[in-house]
Amino acid sequence: MLYYLSRFSSEFGGLNVFRYDTFRALAAALTSLLLSFALGPWIILILTRLKLGQPLRQKSEVRELADLHSSKKGTPTMGGLLILVTVTISSLLWCDPSNHLVWLALGSMLYLGLIGFADDYEKVAKKNSKGIRGWQKLVAQLLLALFVCLFLRYFANYAGEFSSLYIPFLKSPLAVDMGIFTALFFALVIMGTSNAVNLTDGLDGLAIGCSVSVFVTYAIFCYVAGNVRIATYLLLPPVSGAGDLGVFCAALAGSGLGFLWFNAHPAQVFMGDTGSLSLGGVLGVIAICVHQELALIIAGGVFVLEAGSVLIQVASFKLTGKRVFLMSPLHHHFELKGWNETTVTVRFWIMGLLASLMALATLKLR
Repeated sequence: MLYYLSRFSSEFGGLNVFRYDTFRALAAALTSLLLSFALGPWIILILTRLKLGQPLRQKSEVRELADLHSSKKGTPTMGGLLILVTVTISSLLWCDPSNHLVWLALGSMLYLGLIGFADDYEKVAKKNSKGIRGWQKLVAQLLLALFVCLFLRYFANYAGEFSSLYIPFLKSPLAVDMGIFTALFFALVIMGTSNAVNLTDGLDGLAIGCSVSVFVTYAIFCYVAGNVRIATYLLLPPVSGAGDLGVFCAALAGSGLGFLWFNAHPAQVFMGDTGSLSLGGVLGVIAICVHQELALIIAGGVFVLEAGSVLIQVASFKLTGKRVFLMSPLHHHFELKGWNETTVTVRFWIMGLLASLMALATLKLR
């Protein structure tokens, strides 16, 4: 909305600053951060009064882990609403309202936030930690992937580019046309990121702290893709309108930092599936929009490890009857090995930061 102030720059020269993606990205991050500080206590109070506390699994399900987390019982969940609200407001203020990619990302985030909200509501209403059925989440994510595919094809001026998969690390840009498998690939990306962040959200501040570094990384990717000169120099596919998508990523990063203020150990609120499903899913959508899906495997290294540990654990138990880890996802394995919760979280943050730096290094390793 404030982007339109730049149209009056001929009369008031200072307003030209609203045209720059970098300025609006910093402003969007600061806006969502300050909004989080302002609205956080209010939202936590409402969630507490409504008794929307996080139920814990029975001790028989998770053994000594239940004892470690017993103090968390009753902590309000659905805190992802704070992220959804602040990012929406900040994006509407600082992004170009005519940018189709921003609306796609914002709509995807709110859509998955609604699915996550339904899941959280089921958990709170029935006092269990299972929520809605897994297949229902997967169908919802599959429908989103199909919509993203159609949107990029018909509304975002992607024409013959939306189905191209670009391979990083190569000196000469290599684009593989996925053809009829495009929607399936998009589904894998969105499902993978959405559920991986959801699995990571098991300790105070863990998922949101790792998410912030990834969103900052993709804000840079978006800025580069939106600048034809820089993208061409770095051998990246330029994407019209990606600069504003970087502003949206900055809003997500700022909101994430604001939420971390309340989610740091001991957490005053949990994001719940309302936050984790929407953050992971929109990250996948953004990666698709700027053709950086494969780089997401590097930038989201912690999420990959967490999801991978679950797959390995399940496969090993079904095939051999033995468990590779004391418990999956991976952060619980280290908890049961005796690591303090804060130690696990901070070390995973460090791993996430290193993974993000490695992903950014792909910009020059070509």
